[in-house]
Order: sequence, then structure tokens, then C-alpha cells
Amino acid sequence: MPAQTTTAAPPVVPARAWTVLALGVAAQAAGTLVVSAPALLIPHLLAQGMPFASAGLFAAAPTIGLVLTLIAWGAVTDRVGERVVIAGGLALTTLTVVAAWVTAGDPLLLGVAFLAAGMTSASTNAASGRVVVGWFPRERRGLAMGIRQMSQPLGVTLAAVTVPLLTETHGVRTALVLPFVLCAVLTVLCAVGIVDPPRPRQARAAAATATIDAGPANPYRASGFLWRVHLVSVLLVVPQFTLSTYGLVWLVGLGWSTPAAGLLVGASQFVGAVGRILVGAWSDRVASRVGPLRVVAVAAAAVMGALALVDVSHWAPAAVFLVIATSVTVADNGLAYTSVAEAAGPSWSGRALGAQNTGQFLAASAVGPGVGALVGVLGFAASFAIVAVLPLLALPVVPRADVSHD
Repeated sequence: MPAQTTTAAPPVVPARAWTVLALGVAAQAAGTLVVSAPALLIPHLLAQGMPFASAGLFAAAPTIGLVLTLIAWGAVTDRVGERVVIAGGLALTTLTVVAAWVTAGDPLLLGVAFLAAGMTSASTNAASGRVVVGWFPRERRGLAMGIRQMSQPLGVTLAAVTVPLLTETHGVRTALVLPFVLCAVLTVLCAVGIVDPPRPRQARAAAATATIDAGPANPYRASGFLWRVHLVSVLLVVPQFTLSTYGLVWLVGLGWSTPAAGLLVGASQFVGAVGRILVGAWSDRVASRVGPLRVVAVAAAAVMGALALVDVSHWAPAAVFLVIATSVTVADNGLAYTSVAEAAGPSWSGRALGAQNTGQFLAASAVGPGVGALVGVLGFAASFAIVAVLPLLALPVVPRADVSHD
């Protein structure tokens, strides 16, 4: 009798996982809409006489807030679960939007409100990625995390097509109405619809007792893998935030109107969101996160160099290059995020993802004032060229092979 061969069936993803994923994407997109608003207020602030570097610092206020609380939110998620953190963080973010509305006439107080918004919205960054890792098997996780990572460019897209136009036509307070409504509605939806993923009993016990100095269970002591991915992500996030912070200003300097530039920035972020899904699916297909990450690093250096040439030559299709560059520079996030979660394992993923985001947003916080100062002294072409060097520095740091502790 001939031997029978069997082929392993693809893992079944429960319908609830997709619902949780959708709510996680929406929650983080709403938070991103809030924290993206200050960068899109830069033309408004410059028109009122604010110096370029000061406007960049104002734009960095939310990312500074994110840096201050990301690891803490991750630790809370490890301890109490994703639903409480996401819904509770969104409720607090809603209150910070109210504070921003009240203080809209004072740039200093408005900046403080956006700082607080970054601190509260960090909850969705830490918990929404962890809930995806918990609900989706490894074979589908790259795709799922790519969809989850759509949240940031979708939030920036929504901000780019609404904040500049509403600010120019009706003022800052009107531009804050949509963020308030979305955060308030999603607070309720997430509280009702998000279900914490099942975790092994030993993982729950470890999560309840582990500290950052835990013994052998600490993945940061096992190898340098997580540290290397964190460093790579720090280097690669600078081109991404350079474009999301100053892409609008660059286009306006090339003669675009502020609303038209906002629409283009929004379109480029949407294309980037789709690109994250494709890159995530690619990583599932090749069963590797770090291989595609290496390719993305090379591409990021190339597109930033191309933007520098476009600025020097004043070549007409600047819009096309900005869309391409934006799509490429956001593509690494899902790869690195998934890699960190898999390497950290279920007991440490909340804190590891918090550390991952902390490093990224720490670098992002420096982009506003740092790149703003560079542009003020050297112009956009030289600034883009300098930023293009950072992905090249990331290449030798990318780990040679994946690590997983699922």
C-alpha cells in the first residue's frame, strides 16, 4: 500500500482576531491623527512669526511625550492586558484633545497639551502591536502586523488632508474637532470589542512577576538581537519622520499651496500604508523579517538621495518622488516591530515593543528641531543628503538571522 503524505493545513485565524486587528488599527490611527497635527501646523506657525527651529520643537512635542511613557505602557499591558490599556489610553487622549482645543490660542500651552497627547496615545502603540502578536500565528503575523502598521500612515493621511485645510479656513480649534470625535467613539468601541488574546498559563505567571532585571527569561540578556533591531529602527525612523514633518513645508517652498501640499502628503502616507501590508506579506512568504529589512534600508538611502537631487535641480515631478520616498521610508516599521515581538516572546513583548517605540520616537523627537535647524542653515537638499546616510549606517547592524521565542 503506498505511503500517504499529508500537507500541514495553513493556520486558521479566528474571526475575532481580525476584529481586534481592525480596532487596533483604528485606535492607533486616531492617536496618530492627534500627534501628527502639530507638524501640519508649522506653516500656520511660521506665518505668525515663529522661528523654524521653534516650530520644529513644537512639532516634536507629541513624540517627546511618547518617549516618556511607551515602556511604562508596555509594562502595564504585560500586567493587565491589551483591552484596558487601549481603551483607557484613548479615553485619556480624548481629554488631551479637549485641553488642546481650550489652549489653541496660546502656542506654549498648546504645545504642552500635545505633549500630554503623546504621553497618553502611547498606550495604543504599545498594546495594539502586542494584541496582534497574541492573536495571529507566526505564518500570518507579517501580514497582520503590516495591516496593523497601516495605522500610523493612515493617521498621518487623515491629519494631512484635514488639519492644514481646516486650520487655514476656520482655525486650529476646528481642526481639532475630528480628532476629538474619533478618539471618543473609539474609546467605547475598543472597550466593547477588543478581547485580550489567550496566553499560556506560564506566560501569564511570568508577566505578573517579571521585572526588567529578571534572570534568564530576560531576552535582552540572551543575545544582542533585540538591541540591534532597536538601533536599526532608530536609524531608519529619521528619514520617515523627516518626510512626515517637513514634506509639507518642502512642497510649499516649491510653490505648492498649503491645502494642495497637505493632500499630496496624505496621499503619499496612504500609499505607504498599503506598502506596509505588501512588505509584511513578503516577509511571511520568505519566512524572514531581517532579510526584507535589509533591502528596505538600502532603498531608504536611495530615495532620500533622490529627493536631495530633486531639490537641487528643481525637477518638476517632485510630487512623484515624495510619494515614492514616503512609501519606502515607512516600510521598515512592521518588519522590525514583528521581529521584536517574536524575539521577546509573550512574557516580554509589551516591554520590548515599548522599548522599540521609545527608541524610534526618541529619534523622531530630535527630527523636528534637528532637521529644522539643518534646513535653516543648509537647505533641504543638503539635509536630505545627510539623512540618506543613516539607513546606510543601519545596514551592518541588521541581524543576520531571525530569532523567535513564541
